[in-house]
Amino acid sequence: MATIRELRTRIRSISNLSQVTRAMEMVAASRMRRAQEQVTASRPYAAKAWEVLTQLVAQRAVVDVPTGLLTDRDPVRSVVLILISGDRGLAGGYNASMLRTATQFLQSKEGTEQRMITVGRKGRDAMLRAGYTIEAEFGDLPDRPRESDVTPIARLATDGFLSGASDAVYIGYTDFVNVLRQQPWVRQLLPLHPDALTDAAGDERQRPIMASYLRDTPPPLEGGYSYERAMENLLEQVVRRFVELQIYQAVVESLASEHAARMVAMRNATDNANDLLKDLTMTYNKLRQQSITEEMLDIAGGAEALRAAG
Repeated sequence: MATIRELRTRIRSISNLSQVTRAMEMVAASRMRRAQEQVTASRPYAAKAWEVLTQLVAQRAVVDVPTGLLTDRDPVRSVVLILISGDRGLAGGYNASMLRTATQFLQSKEGTEQRMITVGRKGRDAMLRAGYTIEAEFGDLPDRPRESDVTPIARLATDGFLSGASDAVYIGYTDFVNVLRQQPWVRQLLPLHPDALTDAAGDERQRPIMASYLRDTPPPLEGGYSYERAMENLLEQVVRRFVELQIYQAVVESLASEHAARMVAMRNATDNANDLLKDLTMTYNKLRQQSITEEMLDIAGGAEALRAAG
């Protein structure tokens, strides 16, 4: 059984740990609120971009304008996965869930050449240990990323697809549903299928990046839009921009999910530390009371012995 001094030391250390986890919870909560605001703020722009893209694709079906980023390739021999994870741990099951989902996806694509573009050190380290080829790695993204922060990722993915180095590009990210729920997904990024976004918007089990706000988007104008530039140039630029937007949205969703998972994990750690602190304090008080009682009995016994001897 632990001594009073050992219990006092443990109580002090757990109390300090509780203060640290509480501070980390507050920091994660503040960052999560900012990330959640950024996710919400980017949705109207993303929804409007989707509307324009679907209009362009519908006109493309009439004029048959070719564009490489919308063209399926059969067979698919080479696959690139953009994996978005955290740079740090202490976020509950956030990183583990995303890595497990990515691993299951890669196993389902067995027989193809598989390369990785990792965003976050946790994903990079795990995929290196698993023996996958890392084509490029990105890390230390700011808490409030800008579209320019994800431009190199989008350019690497699109250029590789257009050059034929990859036949399909997928993106693995964690969708921010709410504070208590974050859902890891792996979605096809290239070739881009705008119609698939519409089909999946009403199905929560097949919820892509865009589906979180497609249901709240007003229907496109009946007459469509008129465009001044040449169709082939305009469509290619809009598709590139939309791919970049999907990656940006995936990054901000993952950041909000990471901060939410870390906040919940630190809150649970604080609660567990407080519960342990209560148990240790009770044990300490009982042991201290027992020690005081034994000392009083020793004093009483010694006094009685002195009286008997005198």
